[in-house]
Amino acid sequence: MTRDLHERDRTFRFGSSEFEDLLSELSNLTAHPQSEDEWPEDQFKLLAEADVLKWVIPTDYGGLAITPEELIVGYQLLSQACLLTTFVLTQRNGACQRIATSKNDVIKADLLPSLARGEMFATVGISHLTTSRQHLKTPAVQATATDGGYSLKGTVPWVTGATQADYIVTGGTCEDGGQILAVIPTSAEGVSVNEPVRMLALTASETGPVELDNVEISEQYVLAGPTAQVMKQGKGGGAGSLATSALALGTAASALEHLEYEAKGRPELKEILESLTNELKKISTDLHATARGSDAALNPDLNAESIRQRANSLVLRSTQAYLAASKGAGFVEGHPAARAVREAMFFLIWSCPQPVLSAALREFACLIDD
Repeated sequence: MTRDLHERDRTFRFGSSEFEDLLSELSNLTAHPQSEDEWPEDQFKLLAEADVLKWVIPTDYGGLAITPEELIVGYQLLSQACLLTTFVLTQRNGACQRIATSKNDVIKADLLPSLARGEMFATVGISHLTTSRQHLKTPAVQATATDGGYSLKGTVPWVTGATQADYIVTGGTCEDGGQILAVIPTSAEGVSVNEPVRMLALTASETGPVELDNVEISEQYVLAGPTAQVMKQGKGGGAGSLATSALALGTAASALEHLEYEAKGRPELKEILESLTNELKKISTDLHATARGSDAALNPDLNAESIRQRANSLVLRSTQAYLAASKGAGFVEGHPAARAVREAMFFLIWSCPQPVLSAALREFACLIDD
């Protein structure tokens, strides 16, 4: 399995030699063992040079505003080269998208041009508004109305790149249950960025909690709300979005590319490789059709949730197949198979809605639905 699977998609903007060079350079950087522990600064410089940071920003603010399908294809190709870089990019893009689709013209004019040029870094901390800590009686972040805006108090549990961020798009819950979404400067009084956590994989994303101690923000920084379920307002790729599936499929494609190398001279692997590759092609086709909006309306089973379930299953099985084919060498720290298996585990917990998690658990238990 190679990037030739995506030949059809290169009718977009991904067939240029410049983009191929970007993918090659990202792959080379990923191959270095230290890339698991170092913030992807060099990788983001490459993204800026290739105009990737302009993808989700409107043209009025210096961006490219590519189509939803182009974005999904781009994520899939980038994650095949480097999951770490692409994951961080999705969090940065999530912030840009929430800003761009808001009605706050002041903040858009203030931040989006610099974000498009890569002169600053923004990220999101929104899991507590969607999938994380929803079982707690007290909201993770409480929002209190003030004369000129809001005061935010609590812990944003998961913020990728918080140590690097100039701004964080996050939110809180008001006493009446309504939620707000806002842009918070990390330099604001009361913002404390904790040490990033050591994770099973993707530790270099510098993901960790951010404490908000009565952080005062003016209306100028409010993107949406107060309203119920603020993350369902506007766009930006919420839990279970197609972007997460694109990264899962890119990771699976990378594992199968390595498995293809292992299969040379080993006939017993060819059937395994062919089956997994065909599955990847089918899910990719459905993913791209759903991103376009075509076919999905005619097929109720073709939706973000069902595609995420299939993508999760494939990335777990593909990486483990690569590890098994690598034998003992793949079980040694530093081998790409070991890293691939650990990174695949990420999709079990990253923005993973309950139906997707339930489907994975049923597959683990060999409980097949009729």
